[in-house]
Amino acid sequence: MALLEQINNLLWGLPLIILLMGTHIYFTCRLRFPQRNLFRAIRLSLFSAEGTASTGAGAASSETSRNLSPFSALSTTLAATLGTGNIIGVSTAVALGGPGAIFWCWITGILGMATAYGECYLSILHRQRSKDGLYVGGPMYVLKNGLHNKKLGGLYALCTLAAAFGVGCTTQANSVTRAAALSFGISPHPVGIALAVITAAVILGGIRSIGSLCERTIPAITFLYLLGCGLLLCLYRHQLITAVIWIIKDAFSFASLAGGVAGAGLQRAMRYGIARGLFTNEAGIGTSAIAAAASHTEDPKIQAYVSMTAVFWDTVVMCLLTGLVVVCNMLYDPASIEGAAETDLTAAAFSHLPFVGDAFLTISLCAFAVTTLIGWSYFGEKAAEYLGGNRSVPLYKLCYIVMIYLGAVIPMHLVWECTDLINAVMALPNLLALWVLRKEIRS
Repeated sequence: MALLEQINNLLWGLPLIILLMGTHIYFTCRLRFPQRNLFRAIRLSLFSAEGTASTGAGAASSETSRNLSPFSALSTTLAATLGTGNIIGVSTAVALGGPGAIFWCWITGILGMATAYGECYLSILHRQRSKDGLYVGGPMYVLKNGLHNKKLGGLYALCTLAAAFGVGCTTQANSVTRAAALSFGISPHPVGIALAVITAAVILGGIRSIGSLCERTIPAITFLYLLGCGLLLCLYRHQLITAVIWIIKDAFSFASLAGGVAGAGLQRAMRYGIARGLFTNEAGIGTSAIAAAASHTEDPKIQAYVSMTAVFWDTVVMCLLTGLVVVCNMLYDPASIEGAAETDLTAAAFSHLPFVGDAFLTISLCAFAVTTLIGWSYFGEKAAEYLGGNRSVPLYKLCYIVMIYLGAVIPMHLVWECTDLINAVMALPNLLALWVLRKEIRS
């Protein structure tokens, strides 16, 4: 544990923070602020599924029925990104980095949209067809086909495989079992088994099954969670302005303003804010490009804009609202966080939701975790396919299902430290491809 913490402190020191934020700022400027087209991108995500499917005839219609629509690709991305990072990850960011971490997490989302645009654009340009005729892509194919470096692509695929077992399995399963134990007193073992069975029933059906489920469930559970945050912010309305001021001041403070909450200083706030922002929206890691490449869209601009909105919904909206709820509760009821674990600040805030607070958060967490398990299973599957071909996919799916159960009983702090390590290692080859091939990206 101590070794992991030392490695992460080194990796997530100023060099990686500067590299990530520098990349976000560079692509925001070079692409002439693609965030300005956010509302157009949202319209494309909602209406381009049928519009692009109608372009072309004959073989094109057969192809679009087998590949994902732009909205399904976006839903799969959101399934993988909307999860414990938005709920538990924000809680740990505030506990370890202070309220200022919320600001840096939010800035990561605002600027990270440009990086996500570039990742998905390159993924469409350098994707290829698998043996069954479906599109496959992502940073490993960008590294192989764009940089002509198959070994570096293999390294990224190996990291993605590790992340699928870590980020995709353990953080989700562990968060669900912890929430179920705290709210309902349920043992982790039956919860882990139930999660494994539910996930297996979906992922064994392939990408069309995954995309169909995500397309139906993600909008509904996101709306319900945002509704819960809205109700809490109404309850905390008198603390809201003070909370915003506290977050901004702490974001640029060299001394702790967090009272009894661990975390102090500008670098510490940036470290945990950017790390959790990267964990939840994955801009800079490149995994969203794996789902984007499965879209039937031929125009890289369209899919890049659609996929860019995932960062907006995930971090700019979801993480910000969760962070505001957590910090407002710290002002509204300081006693509720005394002695609370770093992962329980969100639970303390939602306990004030009338009638169904604890149950609402647990159900939301479980719903997001299941969709994240399903979305990340696809990312890991494409990595396994890149490394070992189609014959490796069944073994991967079996291991993935088993890891869901094992993740349910692993200590939580160890899970998050491993997650930060994997994210940092994955970001490096992806950022290399972005910088080397930056001239290919158009807005």
